[in-house]
Amino acid sequence: MKPRSWSTGRGGWAPQSEDARDDGGVDCARVIHSASFRRLQGKTQILNLGDSDFYRTRLTHSLEVAQIAGGIARQLEKSYPSHPATALLPDRGTIHSIGCTHDFGHPPFGHGGEIALNYCMRQKGGFEGNGQTLRILARLENFSAQAGANLSRRTMLGVLKYPVAYSRVAHPELVPALLSGPTTIKILDGRLSKPPKCYLDSEQDVVDWILDPLSVADRGVFQTFAPQDGKHGKPLYKALDCSIMDAADDIAYGVHDLEDAIALDLVTKDAFAAALQDKCASFLDALKAKYPGESANDVFSQLVDGLFSGPASRKRFIGRLVHHFLTAVEFVERPQFAEPLLHWSVRVASPQRELLDHLQNFVVREVIASPAVQHLEFKGQTMVVAVFEAMEADPTRLLPREELAKFEKAGGDLRVICDYVAAMTDTHLLKTYERLFSPRMGSVFDRL
Repeated sequence: MKPRSWSTGRGGWAPQSEDARDDGGVDCARVIHSASFRRLQGKTQILNLGDSDFYRTRLTHSLEVAQIAGGIARQLEKSYPSHPATALLPDRGTIHSIGCTHDFGHPPFGHGGEIALNYCMRQKGGFEGNGQTLRILARLENFSAQAGANLSRRTMLGVLKYPVAYSRVAHPELVPALLSGPTTIKILDGRLSKPPKCYLDSEQDVVDWILDPLSVADRGVFQTFAPQDGKHGKPLYKALDCSIMDAADDIAYGVHDLEDAIALDLVTKDAFAAALQDKCASFLDALKAKYPGESANDVFSQLVDGLFSGPASRKRFIGRLVHHFLTAVEFVERPQFAEPLLHWSVRVASPQRELLDHLQNFVVREVIASPAVQHLEFKGQTMVVAVFEAMEADPTRLLPREELAKFEKAGGDLRVICDYVAAMTDTHLLKTYERLFSPRMGSVFDRL
């Protein structure tokens, strides 16, 4: 049974008497039926939409995170039936809601678009994808007049991935800017324009409401961060449900994005073998113990061959990797907190955590940082900035009428334009850019 202080919704909503669903079931229904959830099908995960019909979008990634997060919660129940934290584990609806919403705030073209919007909002409070997720759920979705999706406080606590405000955690010397070198084109300085991990200051009242059940001491510790030389500060804590989602996100990122990269021939067998040769001991030992009939003398070669041989064998080994990490999740006690949902957290235990880190780093190095992907990210950033600045320059002429009405009601707040651009799918942003800047594209009959 959820503590009552965590089950209430922001807008004072009460379930209808004949509704059999619990709070998590209501939250999950609102998430699944939201416009923000549908938009994820048109947003980049790693690769640009249109390159293939196989790989993951933000939508399929979010569904996988939700499924893995639910699996982690049930696995913890099985592995630690008498543990004091087991009684606190979220129900299926709550953890699925958190998993499905965790990327709501990501703009078109992924982290490249995030950096672009942070530059565009550099003098107006900045932009950060996780902070935008909180804003969408608390204000922009349409399930209530004043409270967005009006989800339960516990679900919103799980969504609050970084409980520190932008203005507190941002390094004062890292001000978003353009590179100073080029003279004929404007290029974003990625190091300066990358946002801190945070919530947006515009949602301070929402965070105050989420954290209202906490004691002053718990809230103070929960919102601490570690300063870093030459970098933005690093928030230190997540609530129990958020830590489950975060572990699931890491597993999906490290394993399923690897699956996409292999299936689309973006990484080679030799590169994978060289990078992971000495990093897979825990997984290889598990394979030998669980599948002795399959194991030859060289289990690592069996793993590499299985991942790179074809769809059936690849899926089998991908599933085994997910299982290897999911079953390694453990509770972590944090005695500095009195609130049970903060007192307990979860993590992927060692040595499985180290292997997961190596898989994630391999995907970043071989795929995300590759010129093939970075060319498209560069182009996406350029288009995001161009569309935003055009609408900022002449909102009366260029903003769709519904968005203009919001803009004028907000007294010309650029956050309204930022919300509009951030919500665009990759294709919507591309079409808007072409209407504005490509001489041969666009029609008066296009929907804005």
